Amino acid sequence: MKRPLIIGITGGTGSGKSTVSKEIFKLIPEKKIAVIEQDSYYKDQSHLTFEERVKTNYDHPFAFDNELLIKHLKDLLNNKPIEKPIYDFEQHTRKKETVTVEPKDIIILEGILILFEEEIRDLLDIKIFVDTDADVRVIRRILRDIKERGRTLDSVIFQYMDTVRPAHLQFIEPTKRYADIVIPEGGYNKVAIDIMVAKINSILNK
Repeated sequence: MKRPLIIGITGGTGSGKSTVSKEIFKLIPEKKIAVIEQDSYYKDQSHLTFEERVKTNYDHPFAFDNELLIKHLKDLLNNKPIEKPIYDFEQHTRKKETVTVEPKDIIILEGILILFEEEIRDLLDIKIFVDTDADVRVIRRILRDIKERGRTLDSVIFQYMDTVRPAHLQFIEPTKRYADIVIPEGGYNKVAIDIMVAKINSILNK
């Protein structure tokens, strides 16, 4: 098997990264593509009390286990399967279970800070930044965290103002300069997604 192509998709919280990943995934044969979410690689916090875990700043680079993520990316590049962690956002720590990810022709890595770490950037063949207005992103974040992560409206708003917005301005927005492609409006930008899929298919067909 040839070396996989790794595509990094990043952008602020609620920008539409996951939608872009899903749209690309739908248009590529499933046997040829796998998706890895950076969210899966939040550090294990089982040694902390629940009260201590709740205080974690999930938008700071220190929240991620980049060492494990880099190891797993290198394993996939060497055509070795990995055991991807599962993160429990209600308990604020990793689950004991893992998900087996087999090496595929195309690996999509999706997350808010994948372009922040130089060693991760260097493993990416194509780097995409999804650029969406802040007001749209915060509304999406509120809806997602309430529906999918068991949060209250007050807690989501407090977290956004206290850590999410400052971290976006300090750590995420500056990484746009590393992107090969900037996609406005995320998964709703069908032209950009079609161009990306055409590029991927041309690589697969070589």
